[in-house]
Amino acid sequence: MHDMLGKVGDEYEKANKLAKIKFHEDKVNGLSGNIPSLDKILNDIDIVAVIPLGIKTVPLKKIVGTYFYTRGRDFASNFLPLADVNSEFAVKWEAVYKHQLNDGIHDPVKVYEYMNYFYVMEGNKRVSVLKYFNAYEIECDITRLVPKKDESDINNKIYYQFLEFNNKTGIDSIWLSHENDFIELEKYLDEYEPILDEYADKYTHFMKNVYLPFRSTFYELGGYKLNMTTGDAFLNYARIYGIPNKFRIPERTVRLKKLLSELEMISKGNNADIQTKPFAVQKKNVITSIASLVSPHKKLKVAFALEKTIQTSGWSYVHNKGRLAAEKALEGHIETFAIENVPPSGIKAYKKMRKIAQEGYDIIFTTCPTLLNVSLRAALKYENIKFFNCSPVKAYRNVSTYFARTHEPRFLLGLIAGSLTKSNVIGYIDIYMPTEIVTGINAFALGVKTVNPHAVVNVSWLNEIGDIEHSRTLIKSLYESGADLIMQNDLTAFGNHARDYGLYSIKYDKENDIVLPNINYASIIWNWGNFYTKVLQNISNGNWKGIFSTRTKRVSFWWGMDSGMIDIKYLKENVPIQTQKLVDFMRQMIIENRFHAFVGPVYDQEGNCRIHEGDIANYEDMLYMDWFVDNINGKIRDI
Repeated sequence: MHDMLGKVGDEYEKANKLAKIKFHEDKVNGLSGNIPSLDKILNDIDIVAVIPLGIKTVPLKKIVGTYFYTRGRDFASNFLPLADVNSEFAVKWEAVYKHQLNDGIHDPVKVYEYMNYFYVMEGNKRVSVLKYFNAYEIECDITRLVPKKDESDINNKIYYQFLEFNNKTGIDSIWLSHENDFIELEKYLDEYEPILDEYADKYTHFMKNVYLPFRSTFYELGGYKLNMTTGDAFLNYARIYGIPNKFRIPERTVRLKKLLSELEMISKGNNADIQTKPFAVQKKNVITSIASLVSPHKKLKVAFALEKTIQTSGWSYVHNKGRLAAEKALEGHIETFAIENVPPSGIKAYKKMRKIAQEGYDIIFTTCPTLLNVSLRAALKYENIKFFNCSPVKAYRNVSTYFARTHEPRFLLGLIAGSLTKSNVIGYIDIYMPTEIVTGINAFALGVKTVNPHAVVNVSWLNEIGDIEHSRTLIKSLYESGADLIMQNDLTAFGNHARDYGLYSIKYDKENDIVLPNINYASIIWNWGNFYTKVLQNISNGNWKGIFSTRTKRVSFWWGMDSGMIDIKYLKENVPIQTQKLVDFMRQMIIENRFHAFVGPVYDQEGNCRIHEGDIANYEDMLYMDWFVDNINGKIRDI
């Protein structure tokens, strides 16, 4: 027994030493050095609800502080004890240590949960000892403190989304780090239809048979080292693979291990290498081959996966036109194939992509942003195939992405709209996406404002591409709001010269009580052939370096009007000559990189200066805009 007491004393000294090292490290970095206290945090916080949650298991890493400031001074920020080894505190800590060593700690500690972190009301030493033991979790008697809702605070918004998710599912042990992630996970769970065994509740089934085995595997593979929560990792998994009936560890471990390399890059904030300049076509490299990709002198076999048919979808049509241009330019060196009607997501999409991958292609271009996740799933399985996905700058290590800087021609369309409107109200209809779309709408509105500071842009969101009835409803609503022009970015089908594409005016048909497109003024035009030809010719020549994502970087191509990939077309008979001259001048300035749409000062809807005078928005700022400029009416849509 005396030996055991001596050992325990040694352990307190070790814990005390680790605490003091951490304390001094924090002090050097300008931090307090102690664990935070909730009573100080809540000084200026309005608590609107106090909810007893009962006894639940809590991961120790989520217990970050104590309730009382006076107790917080006893512990370093790693929750290890700072008191002197001869103090009464040390003796009590030793007693708890011995109890854990001999019998284990079973009595729950009392904690407050605030903003998904836990603060100890009673049981600080028990938590400290278990953290010293590197234990994973502890039983807690939890009381939740709910702060007043604050839409201007992103952390508060995420927390309230968690509360709604928790209220519906009963799940409180998953935490997601980004706005709208809980909404997205809830949608996956809405569609989740497991084969229930002894569990009558699908959410209980999900936690027992899917999430907890996933968490166990994620930790065993080292996922705890990543700068993301287990919930963040699982949501990324679900985006690619969906939610299985059961997460069977032996067969899923290999899959998760491959995905972990992608998650590692994401967690490090290793953003994609955004290539904004069109690269030159290099001469054939006779020294370095790409034997790892294709055999020497072999034609490249290239697939183009299209979500819809070429005859019914303008988007599929322009990509197929680019495919044919590349095939003609590289005749004898490549053979290309268009695969139509590839489902955008789900098991049917993956089965189709798997079938394509098994047909001997060297390169697969998936031509819609909706196909990104299924492309990544296939790329993780078929590592000998190089995948490209057409989506705005969200590359993975195994999938390179490509898109055009559509905000450039949209700014020019805004110039035309601002010049032509008579009501000073312009409607804008689009599909919401978390990147690029908001940037384009802002650029359009800035173009409007450049020539007409009195005009406003009213934004309406279309549910899905090709939803004609919803589009008509939105057009009528915008007309009733005073709009005389509409900007709508939905490519028409090949051969269908519809007026409701690009920038057009509208008129009211009183007899039939409907609002109709009237005059089409201008639109965006695409030339994917420039991109496909340059990429495939460089690969064919053996000069592939920098084209593909690699183990250390993710590559995304974001070419603009200077590449010829994207441009504007207006009808001269409908656009006044002075407006034509302005648009032509600004177009040339953009192509020569002498003008940028996002030059400060730029203010958001709340009057905050987002881009200061003389500054130019960088590409990261532009790609992930979550705000509208001040002449826009409308809100960013939740996913």
